[in-house]
Amino acid sequence: MTEIALFPLSSVLLPSGRFPLQIFEQRYLDLVARCMRENRGFGVAWLRQGSEISGGSLETPNLGDYGTYAHIVDWDQLANGLLGITIEGQHRFDIESTWREPDGLIKAEVVVHDAPHLAPLPDDQVGLAEVLTGLLRHPQIKQLNLQTDAADAWRVCWQLTQLLPFDETIKYELLGIDSVDQLLAKMTKLLKEISGDEP
Repeated sequence: MTEIALFPLSSVLLPSGRFPLQIFEQRYLDLVARCMRENRGFGVAWLRQGSEISGGSLETPNLGDYGTYAHIVDWDQLANGLLGITIEGQHRFDIESTWREPDGLIKAEVVVHDAPHLAPLPDDQVGLAEVLTGLLRHPQIKQLNLQTDAADAWRVCWQLTQLLPFDETIKYELLGIDSVDQLLAKMTKLLKEISGDEP
């Protein structure tokens, strides 16, 4: 097992997905500075309910059973004076135990999953890659500088999950799927529901 710092969020981060964060609490400013200095990452864990802010409960928050290890890929000082970072998901991990450090930071013992082997996108699923390509042309999404591979079914599904407006419970469910065939089937069904093609 591996000990890592956790960043509880109400949003789910997927492997190869990216999103921006505003950092303002001292414990997370310290975490970000440490990660950038030592070129390492931290775990993003889905906060099932409540909020993870200073002044909250001393107990560990209500987190999901698994999450995604993240690296900082960009940073900047925002117009509001806060530190802005962009994080990218790397590998999934399972949480074995959590605790709160004296400074309020949540830490965990985790089991990190190996990255799955590239899985070719089946010919009858190329529509998923086309949807992703269309999303990547959106000006706001362009700013994320996502690195994609339209031939890899894992990456296509994960990035679609990150970018599409699914409920976070659905994103969490998709993050937990270990079978690429099951992930493809679920993603196809969700896209049909969004487009209104699902009976």
